[in-house]
Amino acid sequence: MARTEKIEDLIAIMARLRDPEGGCPWDIEQDFKTIAPYTIEEAYEVADAIARGDKAALRDELGDLLFQVVYHARMAEEDGDFTFADVVAAISEKMVRRHPHVFGDEDGIKSADAQTTAWEDQKAAERAIKGHSVLDDVPAALPALVRAEKLQKRAARVGFDWPEVAQVLDKIEEEIKELRFELEKSPGHQEMVADEIGDILFALVNLARWVKIDPEDALRGTNAKFTKRFRFIEAALKDQGRNLKSASLEEMESLWQRAKTEV
Repeated sequence: MARTEKIEDLIAIMARLRDPEGGCPWDIEQDFKTIAPYTIEEAYEVADAIARGDKAALRDELGDLLFQVVYHARMAEEDGDFTFADVVAAISEKMVRRHPHVFGDEDGIKSADAQTTAWEDQKAAERAIKGHSVLDDVPAALPALVRAEKLQKRAARVGFDWPEVAQVLDKIEEEIKELRFELEKSPGHQEMVADEIGDILFALVNLARWVKIDPEDALRGTNAKFTKRFRFIEAALKDQGRNLKSASLEEMESLWQRAKTEV
């Protein structure tokens, strides 16, 4: 196939893949639900390429993500619901509507923070017109930490928030005490224990929001740190001709402490 550079070419490729006559059997069998996990995965791969600073990978991953949009639009077109052009028109109209200081006569937006506030105000007004809850359109499929933060931000915008960060810390301590109580009162009662652990995580996300730390980024960083230090333990034991199973907890803890200063 000749080199293609236009979005129309990608749309045509997708239509060919989905063509019942001569298309790809796998692509023909897919529907919105089966493709959704791939869409989420591609978005994470975009984020990973950005985190690694790999621009070549970012180019490729953005292409994969764009293909997901084209895929969903093609299936919708087959159902007679909307087309890729409708998707483009809808997002274009929304961007113009939500940036009146750029595309209209409105003035006063002089900073990114001011724009964020104006953006949220517009979204809130749109929800109010539709009679929706403040918490509507926070997708349930979001990663739990991300969704918790978004729910808290929505509630905070209408005044449902602690006035001081110290009270957030008090709440975390309160939730930990409740978890201890459940563990001591009913060991093995997983439902109550899970509920209390969820409360602690929710309160920790609230703390991150208060101090302007992205909880996903914070946990991602800790995951990376844990991975690096644990691999240090593995490598140190391998240098001794040993493996993890042969090491005691005390030995691994000693190596962990070394890792904290060496990696």
